[in-house]
Amino acid sequence: MQVVAIICMVLMSVYAALMLLYRMGWERQPGFRLNSNYQPKTKISVVIPARNEAERIGDCISSILKQNYPMALLEVIVVDDHSDDNTEQMVNGFRNKQVRCISLATWLKEKEGIVAYKKEAIAAGIANSNGELIVTTDADCTMEKNWLRQLAGKYEVYKPVMIVAPVDFNVDQSFLDVFQSLDFMTMQGITAATHELKMGNMCNGANLAFTRAAYDAVGGYKGIDHMASGDDYLLMMKMQKEFPGRIGYLKSQEAMVHTPPQPDLKGFLQQRIRWASKSGKYDDKVMTLVLSFVYLFNLSLFALAICCFFSYMAILLSGAMLLIKIFAEMIFLFPVARFFGKQKQLVYFPFLQPFHIAYIVVAGFMGFIGVYKWKGRTVK
Repeated sequence: MQVVAIICMVLMSVYAALMLLYRMGWERQPGFRLNSNYQPKTKISVVIPARNEAERIGDCISSILKQNYPMALLEVIVVDDHSDDNTEQMVNGFRNKQVRCISLATWLKEKEGIVAYKKEAIAAGIANSNGELIVTTDADCTMEKNWLRQLAGKYEVYKPVMIVAPVDFNVDQSFLDVFQSLDFMTMQGITAATHELKMGNMCNGANLAFTRAAYDAVGGYKGIDHMASGDDYLLMMKMQKEFPGRIGYLKSQEAMVHTPPQPDLKGFLQQRIRWASKSGKYDDKVMTLVLSFVYLFNLSLFALAICCFFSYMAILLSGAMLLIKIFAEMIFLFPVARFFGKQKQLVYFPFLQPFHIAYIVVAGFMGFIGVYKWKGRTVK
């Protein structure tokens, strides 16, 4: 048991150091602010893959059309991915020259062996676009009014080939909503921190921009189209390899995209399993090492919790690890929660830890197996 205690102490020390490093990375990540007289010059194509999103696509498009951005420099391309509802009719109902809808079924025609439908949808949208800067988002998202203005400003000032920007969950006060909100906020904070620390890049396709030239230069999704997930991260890895050091993070509340959490536990787990399924595809050795360590830390806590029924030492060790985990994560999350306006939700954070540990262990394992159901499709 002494060996186990030493291992636990090492795990606690490294985990605490990692959270402090993330805190430093978050605070060093510079905020972005545009001059008041800024006038954008970049033509933007917003590409939205949509499958059975008739209830939400209208709000998404309306949010984009209300952007503080010149309409002459904007086009919105929705790609309907074999929807069973009236998604396509909802899009066409806008009757706006800035908005177009493409049927993925018509675009693909007789193409067989498709695994990555979302990648195909985005690729179809890009193939039909005219913009210099491609911006991807999801059909259930809404945006801050200066979203595109901020993305264009970041691009025009720094000339990155890809821009990663923040995403936020819209929540009420239900247990599952708050849990998802805090978990997702943590990932968003880590995304900003790791970009600044050069500890591996992360991103979310709900708020991602890249140049058409860079997309063409890396061959789009060629070479990664056999994997169902990873339309965001795997493309970013291709761009990082081709254009090292030219991926930027946009730390701005005005550039934030808002998306709803999953409505039930089953949907939440399927989403997280889908995200976890990308972990085995990481070429970034630093990112792989960090994610493996975090999983090991949570797995150790999970195992110790089970051993608490049989060992008093396990109770002490698991209690110590849990306290260190809560304390270290709270130090990291205080400024992140302030940025996302979720300070009040942090009150629930310590009480959600058992569920957080269990879900990481389960989702990580199921993601490794690589089987999940999403948007009515079973994916392997």
